[in-house]
This record gives sequence, structure tokens and C-alpha cells, in this order.
Amino acid sequence: MTIPAELLDTVAKLRAEVCLLHSELTRWGLVTWTSGNVSARVPGADLMVIKPSGLSYEDLTPESMVVCDLDGNVIDGEHAPSSDTDSHAYVYRAMPEVGGVVHTHSPYATAWAARGEEIPCVITAMADEFGGPIPIGPFALIGSDDIGKGIVETLAGHRSPAVLMRSHGPFTIGRNAKSAVKAAVMCEDVARTVHFATLRGPVQPLPQHHIDSLYERYQNVYGQRPTA
Repeated sequence: MTIPAELLDTVAKLRAEVCLLHSELTRWGLVTWTSGNVSARVPGADLMVIKPSGLSYEDLTPESMVVCDLDGNVIDGEHAPSSDTDSHAYVYRAMPEVGGVVHTHSPYATAWAARGEEIPCVITAMADEFGGPIPIGPFALIGSDDIGKGIVETLAGHRSPAVLMRSHGPFTIGRNAKSAVKAAVMCEDVARTVHFATLRGPVQPLPQHHIDSLYERYQNVYGQRPTA
């Protein structure tokens, strides 16, 4: 399989976008050394663009991004893809609405994952972004699509675009790669805030009706809207 000629421009733009988005992971302190990855689905094809395995962030270029099919097979690229490729691919196969997947080892979110605890929805920012608690997923080893299966199973029925895979770290999804990166940034932000709150004592989850109201406002009213 090769990249269809009509998709070459789209893939080139996605390679540049995915490469640039990795700089957001370092900017917000979500990764160390070569850990973490961003991927994006190629619209109109069963393909994705993902970070190469083991390359330093400062060495990433659009050309170094790897194009894979949704079974994790390399279609185009000079490097081996991320070790999380099979998990990303499984998410794309199982969740056609997802256009971007991100994985980090951001410290506060990963600390919750290490304890096997969901992050309770105790602040309005969580209700806005996640529509409830950030759930904990099962433990799974790297190297197959087991992590992807855990992500999909855990997020089924949840509004959260983030899941904490037990003893591993956060994975986030979005309609595109940028929104998945935003979810990763916000996941770490609320993980840190709620951690500090718990140091002072027990925390009280927001009532469900308030969570629903906040989520609806933020998702459908907040921000700028196109003008006619």
C-alpha cells in the first residue's frame, strides 16, 4: 500500500501539524526525554500520522513523522513508528469519530494512574472540559493493541476525552490532533489542582446537575461562534 496521490498534500500538512504539536507537549511539561506521542487520522483514508519511536523532540521534523495504516503497518517513513502505534490504531478503528490521539507521562496525571484512581470532578474546569471524572483504565503492557482496547472500553459511555491507564499514564482523544493535545494539557492541569486539594483533606464531587450544566455551556456556548 502506498499513499494515494490525491492525499499527498493532506498527508504532508498533517506531518507538519503533528510535528509542531509535539512542541506543545514539551512546552507544557507533559513529557521527558523521548516519551509521549501525538498521532492524527488522515481524513478520507485508513491511515494515520504518528511520531517516530525514540527520537528526541528537538530532532523531530515533518519528514520524520511516520505514516501507518490502521493496523499499525508502516506505509511511509524512514523511521520505526512509536511503540504505542498499535494502541493508537486500535482507537482509530474502534472510534471513527476520533481524529487525534495523544499519550504522555505527565507527572500529576501519571501519579493518579499509579495509584489506580480516577480524578474526581470537584472543580468547574473539569466539568467544562471532561464532563465528569477522568476515569481510570486497566493495566496493559506496551507492544500490542491491549492499551487501545483498554482506552476504548473505559471511555465507552464517558464524556471525558482523557483516560488514565493504570500504572502507565494518560491517553487523550479528540476530533483532531490539536484537540487531543488540548485535552492532554487540561488533564495535567486538573490532575495537579485536584492533587493539591486532596492534600488539605477530602474533596467533594460537584453535583451531577451542575456538571451537566457546566459541560453544556462550555461545549456549546463558551467562546466565539461563527457569524452569519
